[in-house]
Amino acid sequence: MPVSQFEAMVGSLDDVAAAKRGLTVSVCIPCRDEATTIGPLVAMIRSALMGASGLVDELLVIDDRSTDESASVAAGAGAAVIPIEKIHLDHGEGHGKGNVLWASLLASYGDVVVWIDGDITSFEPEWIARLVAPLLDDPSILLMKASARRSQRNGGGGRTTELVARPLISLYFPELAGIHQPLSGEYAARRDVLEQLSLPQGWGVEIAMLIDIAERYGADAIGQIDVGVREHSHRSLTSLSVQAAEVMATMLERAPGGSLLGDDHPLLLQAEGSRVPLNLGERPPIAGSR
Repeated sequence: MPVSQFEAMVGSLDDVAAAKRGLTVSVCIPCRDEATTIGPLVAMIRSALMGASGLVDELLVIDDRSTDESASVAAGAGAAVIPIEKIHLDHGEGHGKGNVLWASLLASYGDVVVWIDGDITSFEPEWIARLVAPLLDDPSILLMKASARRSQRNGGGGRTTELVARPLISLYFPELAGIHQPLSGEYAARRDVLEQLSLPQGWGVEIAMLIDIAERYGADAIGQIDVGVREHSHRSLTSLSVQAAEVMATMLERAPGGSLLGDDHPLLLQAEGSRVPLNLGERPPIAGSR
């Protein structure tokens, strides 16, 4: 069955909070050198969604070895800040965005986990309510992805999605073709499902999550909902090459009969001769890692 499409949030923030029926919600923000954006993001979530509304029970920022003031800014705005090194002490060192998401599962407790990228500048508290509401209302929905329009203010975005992820989805995973933003960093999922998954440590984590959940539970266990316009910091085309290669490699490894030509340590070979290792290692399911 196709990905489930949700058109509107169910009721007000208070209505969504009331629908929790004892479930807890954790918002986890992966962060690395985002001191200019993390403060307002944390402050907005804390003021609008915690306390009186009671929709969000826990707000964590996982600081991935920032060299700026991200950690202190996030803490000052009201988040619980967890240095990635604290997780590494007990579980071994890792690297990459997927490693941070995996660490946030270990550090948090919510029955529903919401991830929001730390560089978002167009965030509205309603995003979290819209992502969480279908999970509270429909037990068959296991993962909710944000669907957003890319702002053209800084040249648009979604280049890795349109040039890599979407063509490969069409070829190998057509049941996921209806997902508007498969690589979006804004989504919510049930903890009991997430803890059963292996997570790639690098940039392939979001697409791997989609593919693995669809394979286990069917594409109709995945939903998406519109959150409006998404603006965030942009990276140069050259800097996206590693991200694109890791997304591509992750998808090809999961494709029917797929492999990376038997290469255990694939490299991105650059035109000037540099050889960049791809971060394709995976963290094991949390269910067996605590």
